[in-house]
Amino acid sequence: MFKTSDLRDKDVIDVKTGKRLGNIIDIEVNLEEGKVDGFIIPGETKGFRLFSKDQDLYIPWHSVKKIGEDVILIDINEDVTQV
Repeated sequence: MFKTSDLRDKDVIDVKTGKRLGNIIDIEVNLEEGKVDGFIIPGETKGFRLFSKDQDLYIPWHSVKKIGEDVILIDINEDVTQV
């Protein structure tokens, strides 16, 4: 078991490209079922994030392949959406 605050400290990495996507900025929890449905990571930005118009990415929980000590490995596919 882990705390949601622990998830935010881990780097999110795409397993296909090895690209670092960032850190989790928000987590969507299904309170009725008591499980995590997905999480949000920041979209690519240029310059200061406050002035960026890029959208964040929603990663569904089933895209998570492995949670390690320092990283979360995900498989980006068509399920990833911009929010």
